[in-house]
Amino acid sequence: MSTLKERALEQIAKLPEADQDLVWAQVLEDIESELRWDEAFAKSEDKLSKIAAKVKADIKAGKRKEMGFDEL
Repeated sequence: MSTLKERALEQIAKLPEADQDLVWAQVLEDIESELRWDEAFAKSEDKLSKIAAKVKADIKAGKRKEMGFDEL
């Protein structure tokens, strides 16, 4: 087990049980959210690649111009 994980577990164990449950609920929510994001991104990878290729072709053909954030 990593040192950081050990330290976190030690600190969490010092909390009242209700607070420990809140911490673990947040950890689970974060993990599940990350897994959903990974799955969604994996499903859209081909689509994103096609969009990127189209944008590159449009730039090369002069159909797009470079802009900074302050010009949007």
